[in-house]
Amino acid sequence: LEEEQLLDGRYRLQEVPGGRVALPVLEEKLFQLRLPPEMPCELVRIQDPVPSRAARRQTPAQKLRDELRRLLGESWSEELERDVPRAWQRHGDLVLLSEDSFRAAPWEKLGTALWETVTSALGARRLARRGRVLPDGMRSPSVTLLLGQDSWVEHVDNGIRYTFDVTKCMFSPGNITEKLRVASLPCSGEVLVDLYAGIGYFTLPYLVHAAAAFAHACEWNGHAVEALRRNLALNGVQDRCRIHHGDSRQVSSADRPWPPRPCVASPSPPLSFQLELRNVADRVNLGLIPSSEEGWPVACRVLKGTGGVLHIHHNVETLPTPAPPQTPVLQAERGPPEGAGSDGEAQHPTEESGKETLVARIRPEWQRWAEATAARIRGLLAELHGQPWRTSILHIEAVKSYAPHVHHLVLDLECRPTLP
Repeated sequence: LEEEQLLDGRYRLQEVPGGRVALPVLEEKLFQLRLPPEMPCELVRIQDPVPSRAARRQTPAQKLRDELRRLLGESWSEELERDVPRAWQRHGDLVLLSEDSFRAAPWEKLGTALWETVTSALGARRLARRGRVLPDGMRSPSVTLLLGQDSWVEHVDNGIRYTFDVTKCMFSPGNITEKLRVASLPCSGEVLVDLYAGIGYFTLPYLVHAAAAFAHACEWNGHAVEALRRNLALNGVQDRCRIHHGDSRQVSSADRPWPPRPCVASPSPPLSFQLELRNVADRVNLGLIPSSEEGWPVACRVLKGTGGVLHIHHNVETLPTPAPPQTPVLQAERGPPEGAGSDGEAQHPTEESGKETLVARIRPEWQRWAEATAARIRGLLAELHGQPWRTSILHIEAVKSYAPHVHHLVLDLECRPTLP
């Protein structure tokens, strides 16, 4: 059987009644089976065959490849093998494939059989494939449901339940390190304003784990707002959050420190929406990339008059040439000396540790961006309040590599009015 490639390696040999042994064979190759008449054997069908040790050691990617090879038989080729995905996202019983999966022409001939095989091999019930993110200003996904009817999924991160429509809302697993960091921040008794809340990526860790007293969640995508409402209820924090559905950049002319920049209009928010928040936040989360700069004036306006912390996300280009060694920076329990920090000097780490700590080296481009941002925010706050403010760089967090030589960073910036 092995020589004729008829033996099915996925299953073990099994003892059957009558002192006999059942050998697993490939059903699609039974027509090739030629046994001598004098050999006492018969075909039997076993309901739940025992997997072989090799099958139990297989990775999901290997299992998927083997199942597809069986499906195509002699049509299998190196081109098709290169087109089989080796990674995917899993949301409950739905698997989300990348946009470059199964694009070769031969796959199209298989129709539904292909998607059923993929879904079964990966232990899922529903299957979808991503397309390119739509240029609608809301980073809406272009996702096609390949198998299944319902596109709502549930995902659990760090004990927090997220539900969303995978064809309408984005979910970035690459941000998990930042969500874990946010969850560890000391926010007890604080009020958070999340200017780009989405489905609650950061709003929920602040409320569930960081113990923020209350959150104002701003979001302009109606599909994300619906998911956010469900997620707040799923995690039992709906009474500690108010959703503001609309474009949080819309402020009155009196509150706008500089002329508005052109932006993509969204059909989702109410036309009359204007964010009516001022002097409420201990923290403001600006989790929008490639840049949250259009939200900086609003962040300054919602920050309390006594100041607070801004968490500013941005994509920063890093030169590919090796950078000279950086001097590690130390932060002591009492913070910077008098007057330090007002020029955007880096002080690591941020709020989770009061002990003196040796921190990771940061790249020169990151430092320059942080200092420029600190100076810009300092100017906005001074113009808004009519008095000097100081800004202190608490921490620069590298979340992920966004593209070649581009990093998604988060700047923790403390902002305080300068005392007379």
